Amino acid sequence: MDQAEQLRNVIKLKNQNNIRNARVITITSGKGGVGKSNMAVNLATWFQAKGQKVIILDADFGLANVEVMFGTVPKYNLSDLIYGGKSIDEIITEGPNGIGFISGGSGIVGLNNLSKDQISYLVHNISSLNNLCDVIIIDTGAGVSDAVMEFVLASPEVLLVTTPEPSSLTDSYSLMKALYKDSRYVKGGTNVHLVANKVSSESEGKAVYEKLNSVVEKFLGGNLNYIGMIPSDTILEKAVRNQKVVSIEAPNAKSSKAFETIADTLLNGNEHVKYKWGIAQIFGSFINKK
Repeated sequence: MDQAEQLRNVIKLKNQNNIRNARVITITSGKGGVGKSNMAVNLATWFQAKGQKVIILDADFGLANVEVMFGTVPKYNLSDLIYGGKSIDEIITEGPNGIGFISGGSGIVGLNNLSKDQISYLVHNISSLNNLCDVIIIDTGAGVSDAVMEFVLASPEVLLVTTPEPSSLTDSYSLMKALYKDSRYVKGGTNVHLVANKVSSESEGKAVYEKLNSVVEKFLGGNLNYIGMIPSDTILEKAVRNQKVVSIEAPNAKSSKAFETIADTLLNGNEHVKYKWGIAQIFGSFINKK
């Protein structure tokens, strides 16, 4: 029995015991600096405010943006679970308003070389997240790295964050091209929502979407779902500089209300994807890809 089959059997057994999967939303971008991690912490804030228990997995290795924005340094990360024998509860750090987050550390990098016992332990603990929260937000790195693509390919819902800058649009298209050209991509298996960030108006946000979606349709034969925009906002910029979450510090700011609108749209639509597959399967894709 090879490693991939071992993983499938462990996940199958876990799924038989789990009645539900927490909803998994992966947030990504074609380049850095477009507000991806800001999107993660602000959506988590509004989900939590609306009665959804949220845990963020910070998979942006080396940057640790989530902990910086929360102003909280985690004691443990995913590597401590895989290699140090810590439990999932021990590596979850509590951020503002009770939002939990897990620092990825270097844990993801070594997922292809785990033993049978490590696979079983990882899947057992990761599956436990289904009982600890309603929504899991994965904050990936930027660009088209192997780790980013693994998360995007395996996730039922992806938020692609872009800005009106030509370089951001080009890099977002490159990410979509990598997704559609990957042999493991299943059309309709991943629902990609576009968020236009740092725009001057709703009309500019829609224009950003239409520009990117038109090339995705023309050259890739696919499409994006426009889910909303975040306006340029000096209050948001100040919050970021002060390592604060704008939706907590200034919930009535125009950017905060825009984050809330997107959170409402996600909560009120596409409920069928909530239990499509879970976090254990997503982690399994790292080990099962060969």
